Amino acid sequence: MSLVEPLPGGPSGLAPGQPAGQPLGQPPGQPEWSSPGACCPTGAAATFARTGGLARFVSDAGEGLRRLDLLVPGVHCAACIQRIEDALPRAPGLRSARVNLSLRRVSATYDPAAAEPEDVVAALSRIGYPARPFDARAMHDAERDGEGRDLLARLAVAGFAMMNVMLLSVAVWSGAADATRDLLHWVSALIALPATAFAGMPFFRSALGVLRHGHVNMDVPISLALILAAGVSLFEVAESGAHAYFDAAVSLCFFLLLGRVLDHGARRHARLAAAELGGLQAHSATVVTQGGVRRVVAVEDLRPGDLIEVAAGERAPADGRVIEGASDLDRSMITGESRPEPAAMGAEIHAGVLNLSAPLLVEATATGDDTALAGIARMIQAAEGARTRYVDWALRAAKLYVPIVHLAAAVTFAAWLLVGAELRDAVLIAAAVLIITCPCALGLAAPAVHAAAGGRLFRAGIFLKDGAALERLADVDVAVFDKTGTLTTGEPMLTEAPEAPELWSAARALAQVSRHPFSKALAAAAEARALPAAPATSLREVPGCGVEGEIAGRPARLGRADWCGAGTAAPDANPDAGSAVWLRLGEAPPVRFGFEDPLRADAAATIAALQARGLEVRLISGDAEAPVARAAAEAGIAHWRANATPADKVAALEALAAEGRTVLMVGDGINDAPALAAAAASISPASAADVSRAAAGMALAGTRLTPVVVALDVARAAKRRVFENFAFAALYNACAVPLAALGLVTPLIAALAMSGSSIVVTLNALRMRRAGRAAEAAPTPLTGGPA
Repeated sequence: MSLVEPLPGGPSGLAPGQPAGQPLGQPPGQPEWSSPGACCPTGAAATFARTGGLARFVSDAGEGLRRLDLLVPGVHCAACIQRIEDALPRAPGLRSARVNLSLRRVSATYDPAAAEPEDVVAALSRIGYPARPFDARAMHDAERDGEGRDLLARLAVAGFAMMNVMLLSVAVWSGAADATRDLLHWVSALIALPATAFAGMPFFRSALGVLRHGHVNMDVPISLALILAAGVSLFEVAESGAHAYFDAAVSLCFFLLLGRVLDHGARRHARLAAAELGGLQAHSATVVTQGGVRRVVAVEDLRPGDLIEVAAGERAPADGRVIEGASDLDRSMITGESRPEPAAMGAEIHAGVLNLSAPLLVEATATGDDTALAGIARMIQAAEGARTRYVDWALRAAKLYVPIVHLAAAVTFAAWLLVGAELRDAVLIAAAVLIITCPCALGLAAPAVHAAAGGRLFRAGIFLKDGAALERLADVDVAVFDKTGTLTTGEPMLTEAPEAPELWSAARALAQVSRHPFSKALAAAAEARALPAAPATSLREVPGCGVEGEIAGRPARLGRADWCGAGTAAPDANPDAGSAVWLRLGEAPPVRFGFEDPLRADAAATIAALQARGLEVRLISGDAEAPVARAAAEAGIAHWRANATPADKVAALEALAAEGRTVLMVGDGINDAPALAAAAASISPASAADVSRAAAGMALAGTRLTPVVVALDVARAAKRRVFENFAFAALYNACAVPLAALGLVTPLIAALAMSGSSIVVTLNALRMRRAGRAAEAAPTPLTGGPA
């Protein structure tokens, strides 16, 4: 009789008295740090010190140092990165800091002899960036924080107010005067002031937060421009002035929020890979003691040497070795192959691998951070943390933009006062400088192109998840493909079979009781031939071997070669000879049903198109040598590699990068996720595993590979549009700032110029609608017409 012991503290694993939903290690009533931008709760560091809540997030950084990963919701721009990475190393005991903008993760290293984990949290809080431990729960909280919905709501309010205020402004520009003009101005004020206060709150809150700690970021000049535009307009209306600039304020809010929304969406998708990979990890395990007693423990409590029972349908909670039982395993996360693999006594099993058929007793050999699944997660995080040249450009720009804008406005204000201008006029001119230099055109230069490119890609069946991936794709010069499920369909196709209808009927009778991919393919082929299943009895599936029973009084087996008596000389005894199942009926010699994984219909055409565009194409697969060589030859790929592990794929990509190559990775399996994250650009098919789609920068809908070529063409066109926009924005500022400083531009004209520059870069971005049409119209082998 077995006994299942609950987790310590209760059936839910909570500590005694711990409320449901309250994180472990957090006393009841202690608020969670779940609101972006929220201030650090009073005494939070002390609370963590008492409970030891930060200790489990500390890892060894080498050379006697420790590393702490923290989630910092307030990080949203290059200036934030620069501020944190400059300030943290100056705190006592702290050595370095690295910020991942996509994940909003700060990795800080410190000397344990001179600092504690709580000191890192306190140092971040002092510079205006509250933090909490970075883990799967924190990432899910970030996904549920509603920040995206909040930004969209504010964008909608700003857009609605902008349209209405613009309509009222048209009447003023058309010649409305005196009481009519004042009435229209007051109505505009009633619309614009609340809308600006609400829509501009993300900028005001961010600017106030850094100013409290004696620093500035890019939101400070933006907030000043919004306040000055609204304040000067209100003063003008109160004095029955001829001009008001409410349209400038709401237009600024709208265009700046548009860029913020696009940026938030890109970063949200970048955080999904680690969250999806965490979903493969079991949360509990059934440990079997020496006395045969079974108890349920948390995965964190497993140790090497523990005996674990893995039931059918469960994922392995640790790496280990099978010591009892036989089953089929879904190892696709490691090998990339969808075909189930048999596992018997002595077979290795990895954390996250799915047990399909029967219970297994496993001896744990690696747990926690030492498992293969944890290694894949570390590879993904390391690749996501790699800094691109675009981030470096943004960091350098952040150092220059804020002081230059403030200096230009201040110098303009002081200069006009010195030459005898009235205070009101000096303020208006300084406001015009701030407004006309607001980075709308610069801010939209890339996001507007990415939005237009995203729409173009969507119409081509490509889902763009990361605008930076589009930029990197434009520079690729080598494409690396996975085989199974990427170049091939991932579905076995029957290519070799006996002709005798009797054997087909017997095979169908046995195959239709199994869910093995080969069995389903064989049963479907028999059904297509209209061959009925033979009457069969005593059918049963033997895990890891096949199906057996009786047909017309004769014993029958369908499955592995050795189990069906085909012997070690059988073709499928050699893993390089292809895939097959064998049928043995009575005492007759076993017969072979061979399978292959066919190429996608447009695979060869896609490879040829990429090569025609100057890309070198390579194939790296975890499959055996013979099927990989066959697929490479059929697709027209000269360089290929078989039997590659996830680490091998990442190493191959790193070697190419070390040669100065820019790599595009196209893959679909869980084992491809680290390579997808490590590559400069990455694409996964719609049939890919969830974690692979999350790690990739783009995903393909449907079964065709031609959209890979379309994506490349669109990316190259987008790069041209982005640089054209940057050039225009630089020219605009070079011309507009001197005019505003000389007093030749009113705040209203400055707002119109700013909006006009944004419209120009947006219209230039809309030219993306024509990109990639040549590749999309290319004929395919099946249809001979447009794809």
